[in-house]
Amino acid sequence: MISKEQFFNIYNINESELEELNIDWKDLYEIHDDFIECKKSYETQADLIANILRGHQKVHSVKTRVKDVKHLIEKVIRKTPDRRNKYGQDFKFTAENYKNEITDLLGIRVIHIFKEDWEEIHNFVTSMWDVMEIVANVREGDNTKKFDELGIAVCSRPSGYRSVHYLIESYPTNKKLITEVQVRTIFEEGYGEIDHQLRYSHEDIPELLGQNLMLLNRIAGSSDEMASLINMLSKSIQEVENNFKDKIKEKDKKIENLREKISNDYNIDNEEKKSLIKEINSILKN
Repeated sequence: MISKEQFFNIYNINESELEELNIDWKDLYEIHDDFIECKKSYETQADLIANILRGHQKVHSVKTRVKDVKHLIEKVIRKTPDRRNKYGQDFKFTAENYKNEITDLLGIRVIHIFKEDWEEIHNFVTSMWDVMEIVANVREGDNTKKFDELGIAVCSRPSGYRSVHYLIESYPTNKKLITEVQVRTIFEEGYGEIDHQLRYSHEDIPELLGQNLMLLNRIAGSSDEMASLINMLSKSIQEVENNFKDKIKEKDKKIENLREKISNDYNIDNEEKKSLIKEINSILKN
């Protein structure tokens, strides 16, 4: 077992902050050890859920992520006041309860191409797993009608972040597994990754960067709308083409029937038959 000083140095923990929050470093250490022991299993279980999601026809790609242990310890410290407000001042994170309280230990990101594909993926997720919670993260001004109809909570993000988050519950073993599943479009993914990278690179986002991030956010939103329009037009054009092909087949069938009728009509002499068939072929050729 490493010493308290070593643990604090490794995870850059401020001892006075722990004392102020009444957190025992040994609880953190036990959480750390337990998570390290479970991490490989989490990675396997993440792959299992991801492969099920990859099987859906509207899913473009799936990414998995198991939380970094350093970020876990930071989050346990950060969330302690919140949990005490919720459960009472005696609450503390332990190796026994942290898996139920920190719900993003295992994260899966589902990416789709067109905005309208989300609903089919939503139906798939809710039919395959027990869903504990759904939150639609939107930009102020976004159309939330579909979320409202489905009774999904909406959270307006000042950063313009868009993604629908699910907390799903499953039992790959005899122990409950909570997984956070994020579903977003390919354009939302691009913006989200850039925004995330910049926010981790800067303690405070400079105003110029912030303004351009919001511009990029609007472009990503417009790109989603444009992609949906293109998809709708493509389907309409395909429908027209299919109808046209059906009409051509129907016409060809009628002409073929007419040819047969002419050929089998004994009241028409051979020369007249040849002339009528030649005329039909000429019309078809033109």
